[in-house]
Order: sequence, then C-alpha cells, then structure tokens
Amino acid sequence: MATGRPVAGTMDEALMVFTKSNEFYDDSRGWKSTGGGLSSIASVTTDANNMGGLFVRKLCGAAGLAVHSQKIVPLLFQPSNAHFVLGHFNPMLYVAALGNISLALLHYSYLPDLEAAGAGDLVKIIMSILVFEALVMLLYCASATISARKLIGKISVSPDGAKKARSVVNRVVMRTVGIVSGVIAVIAGRDLLCPGQIIPIIPRDDIYLEWTNAFVHSPPPNSPEAEDHSLEAPFYLGDKYVSHVMALHVLITCAFKVTSSFLIRTGFKNEGEIKANMIWKVQSIGDW
Repeated sequence: MATGRPVAGTMDEALMVFTKSNEFYDDSRGWKSTGGGLSSIASVTTDANNMGGLFVRKLCGAAGLAVHSQKIVPLLFQPSNAHFVLGHFNPMLYVAALGNISLALLHYSYLPDLEAAGAGDLVKIIMSILVFEALVMLLYCASATISARKLIGKISVSPDGAKKARSVVNRVVMRTVGIVSGVIAVIAGRDLLCPGQIIPIIPRDDIYLEWTNAFVHSPPPNSPEAEDHSLEAPFYLGDKYVSHVMALHVLITCAFKVTSSFLIRTGFKNEGEIKANMIWKVQSIGDW
C-alpha cells in the first residue's frame, strides 16, 4: 500500500534504494501525496513513470500477503471441525515450509549484492525467520503425524459416503486450478528461471516483458535486447531481485492451490475437505 516507504530503519531504506522502490514514494505534498499507494498508479504508462516496475512491486507485495496470510489465518481462525492432532493442518504447513525454504534460498543467492548495498542485515534477519518458521512447522507436522496414528477413530468427523476415500475433494475446483493456476505457474516460472525469455504461445508476451523491464535486467542472449541493454543490465539488479521474489511468491500460491486440489484426497471421514477448505478460503481472498 506504500511502495518504497521504509518501515525498518536504515536497513529497510537501503533495501528500497537497492530495488529502486523509493522512486515510487513521494510524501513532499503532505496528505495530497500519493506516498507509493494505489493512487500512484498512473492511467498512462511511460518510460518516466515506470508503471511496469510499479506493477511488479505491487504484485510482489500482494502475492507475499497471500502466501504469509495462508499460514496465519487458519491458525488464528481455526475451523471448528479442524484438529491439529489429526493432521488437518499438515498439507498447508508442508507447502508453507517448502515455500519458506525456497524464499530463504532465493534471498541467499542475492546476499552478496544486498550486503554491498547495505541491506544484507535485514535480509539475513528475514532468512533466519523463514528458516526457523519452516523448522517449527516441519517438526509440528512430524509430531501431528505420530499423534494422528494413535488417535485415528477417536475424534469423529462427519463422514461423506457419496465420495470414495481416494477421490479428489472437488473436480470442478481441480479443473479450474489446473487451467488458471497452470497458466500462471508457467509465466511465473519463466519470470523466475528464465526472465526475459519470450513464450511464443502467450499473446503480446514481448510487450509484457518490455513493460516490466525484464528485457533491461535480463536481456535474452544473442538478441536485439542484449545488444541494447547488456551493458546497463547490472545496474538493474534490484529490479531483477524484485521480479524473482514476486515470481516465487506467485509460484508458492499456485503450490497451495495445486496441493489442495490435486494431492489432498477426501479420506474415509471427509478430512480431505477440511484440509482443502482452509487453503481455498485464504487463496480465494488472495486472488481478489
């Protein structure tokens, strides 16, 4: 909501400068200032206002909120029919732990450049928190699995005799996630692993890459973009970092949806629907 505004002192300010997010924050006009909020979005995109760069940063924040809210909301607002000891939270926590480790590794890959920019300490703190949280979630899942084997059958959950235990929870959701999240995962995967590479089957993909500055920070080898931007690409490393963080957050949200739709099964006592619902509720809000 306030792109470019530092909230954690000088360390955060250094990160904002490294990612060039501070260019979108302006509070010089008092309450009339856009302050990096939604009002900073211009109706017309130009090279001067860099709306493509702002789009990447806004989407990075929104995807980050969706990922981390998925861990918080089910724990704060626990469904009445969900039980920790029966492992109802395990699928969500497994994906969250994998996402945390992936994010920590991504931050680590940029650590030398972040330290050179003075933002290394903040990123180290973020990495430590992510790894610690992942370990706690994995240890809990292990203990919940052991407890579930001992307590299976002692806590009643309303059965659903209309579905087989090995059935997916909802085929309509499965197909929808397969189509929509599949396309999103392809684009986000490209932005993470092969930024700047055009996918021919996607309409106007070259325009999207140019708008989001992917051709500038990651020009494809042996291309006209490489001839134009290869020398200046190192100066846009912060843009590449933000693009990678955004893409990984989007992939993690897709992982939550795929896990809930394809991997979770109904079960003998309908526990699959309980596990899937706590993911679908949060992700549906995140999609909005």
